[in-house]
Amino acid sequence: MHPLCHNVSKQHRGSYRMRIYERENFGGQMYELMDDCDSIMDRYRMSDCMSCHVMDGHWLMYEHPHYRGRMMYMRPGEYRSFREMGMSGMRFMSMRRIMDMC
Repeated sequence: MHPLCHNVSKQHRGSYRMRIYERENFGGQMYELMDDCDSIMDRYRMSDCMSCHVMDGHWLMYEHPHYRGRMMYMRPGEYRSFREMGMSGMRFMSMRRIMDMC
């Protein structure tokens, strides 16, 4: 088993909850997700997600709708600025819960 998969499976069993924000530092419109979202534009009419707070579970965030493009693994925590994390120019447009372990 891959070490990341082993760590994720040991760390989480239960609910999934994440808040996404259209601006850095948890600014602008906020939406709470508890399930997969294949397009924040289609679901929320949101054109950008620049910060998030992962409260429960482990998630993958993708730069394009329908879980395509580059992705970023997010574990529980506060992510105030994707740009300051070295992801300038990258936007996240879809998110999915990590439920199946490798």
